Amino acid sequence: MRIAQVAPLHESCPPKLYGGTERIVSYLTEELVELGHEVTLFASGDSITSARLEAAWPGALRLTGADPVMPHLIMMKRVARLADSFDILHFHTDNLHFPCFFDRGVASLTTLHGRLDLPDLPPLLHEFPEMRLASISQAQRMPVPDASWIATVHHGLPLDLYEEGPGTGNYLAFLGRFSPEKGAERAIEIARRCGMRIKLAAKLDRQDEVYFDATIRPLLDLPHVEYVGEIGERDKQEFLGNAAALLFPIDWPEPFGLVMIEAIATGTPVLAFRAGSVPEIVDHGRSGMVVGSIDEAVGAMDAVLRLDRKAIRGCFEQRFSVERMAEEYVRAYCEILDLPRRRSVRSQESDLMSLGKG
Repeated sequence: MRIAQVAPLHESCPPKLYGGTERIVSYLTEELVELGHEVTLFASGDSITSARLEAAWPGALRLTGADPVMPHLIMMKRVARLADSFDILHFHTDNLHFPCFFDRGVASLTTLHGRLDLPDLPPLLHEFPEMRLASISQAQRMPVPDASWIATVHHGLPLDLYEEGPGTGNYLAFLGRFSPEKGAERAIEIARRCGMRIKLAAKLDRQDEVYFDATIRPLLDLPHVEYVGEIGERDKQEFLGNAAALLFPIDWPEPFGLVMIEAIATGTPVLAFRAGSVPEIVDHGRSGMVVGSIDEAVGAMDAVLRLDRKAIRGCFEQRFSVERMAEEYVRAYCEILDLPRRRSVRSQESDLMSLGKG
């Protein structure tokens, strides 16, 4: 199958530091190549891939500081120019491409990676029913259940990306972004009340600097808190694998939560708040615990720390491999490619019935 993967340009594929969507696009691209498909990756020029790379912009936008819209428009023109050379286009660029491709007659799938509980989003998705959509969790769909969904595909990681870690670091881990919805301050409080150290590895976006200065910065001087900065892929094995548990005390409809399966891949249990995709991703009592508050998190900590790390790693291998993710996307591609043929058959049957009545 000739497949185009169209990635956001904010980070390279794979990202050098933070970047969940681009990381998933990279893993999916490499696995599709491994499966024998002919794959072209539209991404930033500093991306590294075994697929054919169509560099739509010299470098990741977060590193170059370029305007985020214009480079994506340039990329969409290049995708449109080459569209007929692919069997299917797989977009990971939110809805930016909808006006360009909804009526081109080219098969496409759009994976929506972000939150969908935005007031302007339902009218937009309903305006473009031709655009077939994939969600990354069932929970992500809830604000727009009647959109043009064709599949839900949970993220997956290469089985050899991480290995089971010892969990002997005697600290709790927080990994993600410093933003109100991610709840770093709640993680710090949980650790304090449990009498444990916490290490925070997090990215700080410009729009969250006021929150960080007011809420997080004063907490970094507490004796049980260590801020290690923003870490990349090569540092996660040690950071997560040595942690006693990952804290994920979110306060928003998390579409997926890649860090949860990264922790599970290292055998590290996840203690997460019940929101968004969390109950889908965490096997309660096996790969972690799902709770509803700081008090519940503190009360569950002993049980979390007793979970078997080998069984947690087993959950990852059973549910969140890149092989499983790629196979599910290939099934979605095949279903989309079959849609015109099935519509054609129905049209022919309708025509025959009309002739019979005449």
